[in-house]
Amino acid sequence: MHRHEISDATWERVAPHLSGKAEDSGATARDNRLFFNAVVWTMRTGCPWADLPGRFGKPNTASKRFRRLAQKGVWERLFAAVQAPEFDWVMLDSTVVRAHQDAAGQKKATPAPSASAAAAAAWAPKSTPASSRWATPCA
Repeated sequence: MHRHEISDATWERVAPHLSGKAEDSGATARDNRLFFNAVVWTMRTGCPWADLPGRFGKPNTASKRFRRLAQKGVWERLFAAVQAPEFDWVMLDSTVVRAHQDAAGQKKATPAPSASAAAAAAWAPKSTPASSRWATPCA
């Protein structure tokens, strides 16, 4: 099995929702699993259909089939069928979740000012400059 291909358990959940099975009317697909693996490969890698590896077949055929299934709403039904259950009913609060001991941080003492900072504060001007003393106030 290649890296981006699905497992047997996943395929068993997905297979009934894809068209092109032998019991469906119309044309029978050669290999639904290979097509679905091509879709998974494209979605996981983010590559365009044109860069689809040769083991998946012709890129144009796969992209056309993907688009047709999208127009029929097959992907929405498939996602709804294999969706994980919602866990809205699970509630977590502080009585069941503990923070790491380092997260209870004690406030650290402020460092003492350095001698150069104290000297600079002593020499700072104590009043406003004379040029701004007689400036007209803003309205």
